[in-house]
Amino acid sequence: MSHADLITLPRLLSRLPRLLVDLPGIVKGLHIGNRSRGAYPVSLASCIETAARDNPNGAALIQDDEQLSYAELERWTNQLAHYLRAHGLRQGDSVALMFENRFELLAGVIACAKLGAVSALLNSSQRGRVLAHSIKLAEPRMVLVGEELFAAFGEVADELALPAEACHYFADRPTWRDPGEAPAGWNNPAAELHDYPVNAPLLERAVRADDPCFFIYTSGTTGLPKAVVFNHGRFMKGYGAFGFAAVRLDRTDRMYVSLPFYHGTAMVVCWGSVLAGQAALIMVRKFSASRFWDEVQRHQATAFGYVGELCRYLLDQPQRPTDADNPIRVMVGNGLRPSIWQTFKQRFAVERVVELYASSEGNIGFTNLLNLDNTVGFSPYPYAIVRYDQEREAPLRENGHLQRVAKGEVGLLLGKITEKTPFHGYTDARDTERCILRDVFEPGDAWFNTGDLMRDMGFRHAQFVDRLGDTFRWKGENVSTTQVEAVLDAVAQISETVVYGVEIANTNGRAGMACIRLACAPQDFDFHALLAHLRQELPAYAVPLFLRLSAQLETTGTFKHKKAPLKEQAYDLDRCHDPLYAWLPGSDCYVPLTRELQAAIAAGTYRY
Repeated sequence: MSHADLITLPRLLSRLPRLLVDLPGIVKGLHIGNRSRGAYPVSLASCIETAARDNPNGAALIQDDEQLSYAELERWTNQLAHYLRAHGLRQGDSVALMFENRFELLAGVIACAKLGAVSALLNSSQRGRVLAHSIKLAEPRMVLVGEELFAAFGEVADELALPAEACHYFADRPTWRDPGEAPAGWNNPAAELHDYPVNAPLLERAVRADDPCFFIYTSGTTGLPKAVVFNHGRFMKGYGAFGFAAVRLDRTDRMYVSLPFYHGTAMVVCWGSVLAGQAALIMVRKFSASRFWDEVQRHQATAFGYVGELCRYLLDQPQRPTDADNPIRVMVGNGLRPSIWQTFKQRFAVERVVELYASSEGNIGFTNLLNLDNTVGFSPYPYAIVRYDQEREAPLRENGHLQRVAKGEVGLLLGKITEKTPFHGYTDARDTERCILRDVFEPGDAWFNTGDLMRDMGFRHAQFVDRLGDTFRWKGENVSTTQVEAVLDAVAQISETVVYGVEIANTNGRAGMACIRLACAPQDFDFHALLAHLRQELPAYAVPLFLRLSAQLETTGTFKHKKAPLKEQAYDLDRCHDPLYAWLPGSDCYVPLTRELQAAIAAGTYRY
């Protein structure tokens, strides 16, 4: 980390004029978040209703050539809510939603919210056992399935054994004006909605802040997902904090979102910001780096949502003279690496980067309100960054208590569990309890363990460093995969990198291995120069001992690299069919890994 990244008083004071201009919005956003808890009557649906009342003719949703106004969206979702209630959905029930990014997904979320029902936001890439597990976690009363995922549902239908009356089908078309046909035995809601009222359904009890709004799925330690309970109050916190305090859109704005809406960045941060500004959401079915800027121009988007790897893919595209000539003025998301932060802003002339830190299950968050570089920003919530023992894989305790790190140091981020910052956890109580640390600073206190390493930047600002699982120990030292990836990413002819630790027989800890995607043929790449560069830029213990060349790095729906398969295959030539290279002790170049070399390494011929 550059010392210049630390937050100093002069840096803060330089942002004071802008802060004073934005202060009313910040105060309003924090007020919305602070009151949206407990039994306070508030709902995601109220955001739609407010926008439909105040900006009825404004564009609410845009996709390709389709567009819906806020008034049209309100009428459609009211009718869908009445339909679902007529088919047995009650307040507190859950509904499994299986759609790719399309209007029907958001319509389902809104309709459920209007009834006080819970939407299970299923990952559209899940199949088989994982999909069945995710649906079962939600215990749904019914399932809404888009044509695009009909086959995926069919693979697990027998295991789920949902009755026919619980299964509702939406053709892959604009169903609000063209319902299409449903398969035999399936309900077709779009064909019946015209029979239902256009006014909002009345409830016996108003939806409250602590009522669950949707389930968002996150990775589980067993390899199966966990369902995070996301309540209406948390959605309203995002609506307030990002919509009014940080992103600050208005009715003239359009936000381009190509992230999947089964995750919180798109569903809460991006959509919440759009609703707060009563702006337009440009909903993109699937991300395309080659089409991204053309579509931004076509729709005249003024903002977009991102995750860090999305920005890397955009930088990898060939430069064009028009790169800086675009209508974008603000981007919001998470994971923009310091190594590409300035390059991205300058190439694409982005004025503001609203970097954030949050997790689907977490009880705290950070937001870059002041548009500072290389930071996830400021948190108004009670948190602590504490010393962490990598070898014991546990926070350090002295005299029974944890110890806070000093400014500039790295530690484990904890969020204090309070009435204003509750931890709602998962559908499984055991998973919930495993994430709580107790008696941290005083007897009886409770803190959410984020599992993330953060650097204290000073003045309640932080910088994301690593997931705990992404930091490994080698030669008695902690190796940050993020640090190594940043150095590799800066090398010419390397387009993409993921770093992880692998075991070598008869050694302690894990050695570094990097899976890289080259922008040239391997025979045209200088492996000797690469090693020299890495040895110059990194401590000796952090230099990867193994390289894997891959034509395509597998990612999740939110562009996070899938490290588990890479770690499992390691440098085993029987399991890995990509070209492998090794740095042998005493040499000055990576060399192709052969079966003979692999056997020699396993036999301890080479002393690492």
